Amino acid sequence: MKKIAIFGSTGSIGESTLNVIRENRDLFEVVTLVAGKNIEKLIKQIDEFKPKNVYIIEKKNAETLKSLYKNINVFYGDDGMEKISQLVDFDISISALVGIAGLKPTYNMIKNGKTVALANKEVLVAGGELIMKTAKENKAKLLTVDSEHSAIMQCLNGEENNTIDKILLTASGGPFFDKPITDAITVEDALNHPTWSMGPKVTIDSSTMMNKGFEVIEAKWLFDVEPNQIEVVVHRKSLVHSMVQFKDGTIMANIGPKSMQIPIAYALNFPNRLSNNIEKLDLFEVVDLKFEKPNLEKFDCLRLAYKAIEMGHSHQVILNAADEVLVNAFLEKKIKYTDIPKGIEKMLNSYERRELNSVEDILAFDKEIKEKTEQLF
Repeated sequence: MKKIAIFGSTGSIGESTLNVIRENRDLFEVVTLVAGKNIEKLIKQIDEFKPKNVYIIEKKNAETLKSLYKNINVFYGDDGMEKISQLVDFDISISALVGIAGLKPTYNMIKNGKTVALANKEVLVAGGELIMKTAKENKAKLLTVDSEHSAIMQCLNGEENNTIDKILLTASGGPFFDKPITDAITVEDALNHPTWSMGPKVTIDSSTMMNKGFEVIEAKWLFDVEPNQIEVVVHRKSLVHSMVQFKDGTIMANIGPKSMQIPIAYALNFPNRLSNNIEKLDLFEVVDLKFEKPNLEKFDCLRLAYKAIEMGHSHQVILNAADEVLVNAFLEKKIKYTDIPKGIEKMLNSYERRELNSVEDILAFDKEIKEKTEQLF
């Protein structure tokens, strides 16, 4: 029986992971649950899955948990996160903490040689160079539960890396793929995603295609390929989750239902598949599988992601940090939609390449960039 740690258990990925475990209790045991502030949801999870270790941010909530559960190790605050991410009593961890907060815990687990399934883009966008180096040094296995990267991982299972010609990373195109991008775009317009229901930050990133830019950076690190080997392909039906083109001309595609439980289950039981009750895709009802090329002049954020890769690791940190600040400013209606890529490009061009040799270096630089970006408006 595999022992599972879930970092971000009360979020959508965490809940989907628990759904997979709920259907496969003979295969998995939850030993660690890490939440944010949602104590009500965490208590329900503790009662059902009975972990040994739990984390919640605030001390007062931790005291409540300690009074309710005498035989559980309860952690809280920055020190608690450091301690719980250093535990080694699990076989695989789901890393689904939101934002740059997921970097240090993921680094700690990888440094301890553990298997980690990533559901946090910032870990590789901001820390890819360090994370991959540390994983290699400590023989840690890095998997992914992102639907596109899981699709690529599945296509590559059993294949040699040197047979890859091109990774074809699919994108939904967002709400503006066939509409003009202007200063008149409102928050409500940008949040109206045609395919997926996601949180506001990710939805805005999807509309600018920055989300896909982040995924290009992730793919570069995860699959050890050059940026020119990663091509973004818009597929608005979101049935083909991604593809790999091999050097012999063969294209292998991952096609399936739109459910995060599938890539999560694949990571938890890698490399073997699990049965589920998700409605299967009926190919006879698929009218077409149309693919389109994104316009990099229109979607500046996607272009800037490729630019950040060329500029180096520190500029990937800049890309991520500046985007976070600018998207939040747009959501708060402090800036225009078109100010998001303009601000990111200004920040990228404001810095020379910088050496970032530790998690502390990355976090300090991330903080610096966020503070400088806030001065733009």
